[in-house]
Amino acid sequence: MTARSEHDHPAIPTGPAPDRTPVASRRAAADPVRVLMRRHRELCASAVDPLEIAAGLEAHGVTDRTAARFRHRDVFSLAEEMYARAERDMETSPRPEGATPSRPGPGRLALGLLPGVLCAAAVAGLRLTEGRTRLTVTAAAVLAVALAVRAVLRHGPLSTAPHRPPGTRPPGTRAWTCWLLGYSALGDGLLGAAVGGGPDGLPDGTASGPWPLATIPVLALALACAPAVWTAHLFTAHARRRLAASRGLEEFAASVRPLLLGLFTLFLCALAVLVTACGAALHEPADRAQALTLGSLLLLARLLATHGFSHAPAVALGAAATAEAAAQASVFAGRLPGLEALAGPVDTVVTAWGPGGVPTLACGAAALALLVHATRNLSRASAHAGTEGRQ
Repeated sequence: MTARSEHDHPAIPTGPAPDRTPVASRRAAADPVRVLMRRHRELCASAVDPLEIAAGLEAHGVTDRTAARFRHRDVFSLAEEMYARAERDMETSPRPEGATPSRPGPGRLALGLLPGVLCAAAVAGLRLTEGRTRLTVTAAAVLAVALAVRAVLRHGPLSTAPHRPPGTRPPGTRAWTCWLLGYSALGDGLLGAAVGGGPDGLPDGTASGPWPLATIPVLALALACAPAVWTAHLFTAHARRRLAASRGLEEFAASVRPLLLGLFTLFLCALAVLVTACGAALHEPADRAQALTLGSLLLLARLLATHGFSHAPAVALGAAATAEAAAQASVFAGRLPGLEALAGPVDTVVTAWGPGGVPTLACGAAALALLVHATRNLSRASAHAGTEGRQ
């Protein structure tokens, strides 16, 4: 029998195939940062600086304690290594042109003066006209001020554009805000007349009519758009600087909380001065508490929205507006036989603090809840990623 060549039947290995999994596991264990980079590949590829990676990691739950497992003292140090090791296309700039921080032009910051100027002109028009002319002036004034406020909210530090697609907005926020502003002008007059058995007529644009019109809160809030713009600008700018200088998430949070509270207090002081000045100029009593609580609620809601937190502002604004509407409805429902008890709580508040006590309590409670929410969320690094364009 002819002997077969060894090439006729190649030797077939009978042992198990070599397992490379332990080797891969050892490599992953030896370089845990690479594993984290693969998990956050898009974040590393799109980040324009280590700060954005740090903010993104924090948004995904990575803390300084977690960074220690990756052999880093804090999230910022970990983000710096991830940014340095991230693969980038050499044909493109590592920092896109649109991501370069820019200072706001004088026009954007001066835009905050426009609502106040138009509202002041509208108040003057209401005082100098009567009858149908006053009605026409009122309609034109409301439209002009609304367009000016819209421009302020769409451009500059109070814009929410970086955090949401164009054409979208928090559900119900605009409607609740319009209700709260409308109530500040007409709500107290209606409530005071309703408690006394009225109203006996429609508002005539004056503070002495059967349904009095309050112009001071609306005028003061319109004038406060300028301090609100500057408050948002200063908070965003200083928070970004402290984010760049901080070496840990807790250090950054500890430095931003007093910044937020300090600027918020400065805004309230400016608003109080405006309310007092408007009262003196118009020779009418000014309810500072009502204007301050509403102004603080609107400012905190907008600050949260500009940094990507839209749900809590919508809930707070809706709760305040609902409380005001329920107070008005309870007074009128209390006139029905057997339902007199419904008007009891509102009558007690009005007797103790006047008609302005209802919106003060409603807006004050909502503003306090938003302040706690803002202190916790706006002190996070992830809240300030992508805000440099609105400084």
